[in-house]
Amino acid sequence: MPSESLKMPTPENSKQLLESTWRCIRLKDIGQAIKFCNRLNREYPGFAPGWHVASHVAQLIKRPEIALDTINRALNLEPGKRAWQLQRVACLVMCGEASLAREALNELMAGQTSGAEELSQLAFLCSRLEMHTEAEQLYLKLIDQQPENGGHWYNLATMQRFQGRLKDAEISLDKAISLNAADYDAYALRSDLRKQTPESNHVAELESLLARGIGTPEGEVKICFALAKELEDTGAAGKSFDALTRGAQLRRKHLKYNIGDELQTIDAISDTFTAEVLRNAGPGHPGNRPIFVIGLPRTGTTLVERILGSHPDIHAAGELNHFAVQLMQLTRRQSGAVDRSRRELVQQTAKLDFELLGKAYLESSRPLTGDSPHFVDKMPLNFLYAGLIHMALPQARIIHLTRNPMDTCYAIYKRLFQDAYPWSYDQQEIALYYSAYSRLMAHWKNVMPGVIFELAYEDLVTDLETQTRKLLNHCGLNWDPRCVRFHENQAVSTSASASQVRQPVYQTSINRWKTYEMQLGPMRDKLATLGIAVD
Repeated sequence: MPSESLKMPTPENSKQLLESTWRCIRLKDIGQAIKFCNRLNREYPGFAPGWHVASHVAQLIKRPEIALDTINRALNLEPGKRAWQLQRVACLVMCGEASLAREALNELMAGQTSGAEELSQLAFLCSRLEMHTEAEQLYLKLIDQQPENGGHWYNLATMQRFQGRLKDAEISLDKAISLNAADYDAYALRSDLRKQTPESNHVAELESLLARGIGTPEGEVKICFALAKELEDTGAAGKSFDALTRGAQLRRKHLKYNIGDELQTIDAISDTFTAEVLRNAGPGHPGNRPIFVIGLPRTGTTLVERILGSHPDIHAAGELNHFAVQLMQLTRRQSGAVDRSRRELVQQTAKLDFELLGKAYLESSRPLTGDSPHFVDKMPLNFLYAGLIHMALPQARIIHLTRNPMDTCYAIYKRLFQDAYPWSYDQQEIALYYSAYSRLMAHWKNVMPGVIFELAYEDLVTDLETQTRKLLNHCGLNWDPRCVRFHENQAVSTSASASQVRQPVYQTSINRWKTYEMQLGPMRDKLATLGIAVD
């Protein structure tokens, strides 16, 4: 029971405030939701649903620690609610507390589930925690309960794809589309499962969808990108680029994004982390398990992870966001401020306890990092934090993948990402970001010489064994022939390249951009003006 000092809710006022908060969330009026929620918790601190809704509000504004704290308050008042316990698992995932999240999720799965909605939430959380076998079993249960729900078939296909069962995934996606012809995610994923051929493709179906008209910009974008991919696969380069341009322009039109903010942040990182700052950072954490694979997306980071992950002493952990999460959490705790400019936040990160940061990263990423002596974290955007990684974990290996600038930029342009890389839908913005990335990597190389092992994608795919030997030598590991047979590795892959890593190494992507040399003129010209040599 709550203490007598707490103001107990009157049904009208507390429930009215609660309903108002949820209504604002549904309407995406987050500012008003925050106001209602703050009033609700201030006036009725013993009203558990108020802390539950506060957790959801904190999630929406990307404050994971507050989301976890408020759901814990709700559960302290009313501990038996499974829906709230599921929310707590989601908050633990957001906070990078994978081990605690798995423990709590396993406890929930051991209990009695109630209905399709809860099964769906459990399956989603299993997927987030790399528990793909468990997620697949839950989706199969959902299909048994609701066989005509196309969404369950789509989710099943994603698990099958992660596990390399691409034919099964295509069958599941065909089923999803037959049940819901407006499931544009299913069309997009199906196109990406394999290289389409003139004899077996979905070009006519995708063109027909666009001709009939698609009701939402999001759906049209997905079909445009899927069509561009299938047209390129089947040799229709000109039509492919037309579809790609249509989709990219539409996607960019509906994004609220200013690339200038991001470029200023990258410059602030270079300005802040000087050679002197790195020298005076302290000893860091002594852990030597992590191998960070960094670079821009579509440069071969997944291929390198797959090669290294085929070694018996290395676990491929995928794209972990734990370093960035722990970095921001420690920064916020240390500064005590909610609102700071990006430059101020970057400057604040230089004052952290880097030994504590290294420890927090290692602890938060368990058990996703396995039990092997080493693990690979292949989050490409960790290139932003290369200096901080070295200060926090000086014994960790850092591998930087490079690739021809135009091949890199075109590969990024033709990939429809989910919520990441908002600069990837405009040729000029891609060139600007590439230039900023290039400057930052040159800076890291200058202020910590010899720390980052640089590997060119072109060298890797043309001389796989030699470059793999160099990789393993950099990581302090003995040669193992399984590394060059990475395509035989049955381990799960959740990256955008999950289908490609099931194939042996190929060289057909080298100089792919030259097929579209004329269409990519704006990108090439912008790179040239920024001092980037493209050939």
